[in-house]
Amino acid sequence: MSFELLKSEPVFQGRAFKIRRDTLKTPDGRETKYEIVEHVGSVVIIPMDGEGNLLFVRQYRHAAGRDLLELPAGTRNGDEPYDACAAREIREETGMAAGKLERIGAFYLAPGYSTEFMVVFLATDLTHNPLDPDEDEFLQVEKIPVGKAIEMAEQGELPDAKTLAALFLARRFLK
Repeated sequence: MSFELLKSEPVFQGRAFKIRRDTLKTPDGRETKYEIVEHVGSVVIIPMDGEGNLLFVRQYRHAAGRDLLELPAGTRNGDEPYDACAAREIREETGMAAGKLERIGAFYLAPGYSTEFMVVFLATDLTHNPLDPDEDEFLQVEKIPVGKAIEMAEQGELPDAKTLAALFLARRFLK
């Protein structure tokens, strides 16, 4: 069963992503259109300090209409390597640098309409080494013990998909 790409046309160019419209031929011969968000890829980081706490960031998310508690994350700069992006983002968002940064998984964030591929990193051996945050980010860092963070996820208190997926992938490391 295969789909054939017949045409692809740009629709929108934004600051963080592009949108294109693809015309496909379906396996049964019909034509259909898909709008696709083109994204350069991103990272989500699980920063764990020496006391068994995870560092989360609380920030306002306009699309959700509220503040969300999330693991630090960010978008690659062009073709920036994922590990370099993770090293930069943890410093920008938490003020901490990771002595050890380990890739523990990856996933498509919303493959029904987006090309965004997100890589998950576990960050340990943290030291204070901040970078300036992005101009449009107003973040509050919160330390949460691992067990409490897992409990919050299970109770629906962390309604952010990347945070939930990252915690799931990290479960064997978080003891």
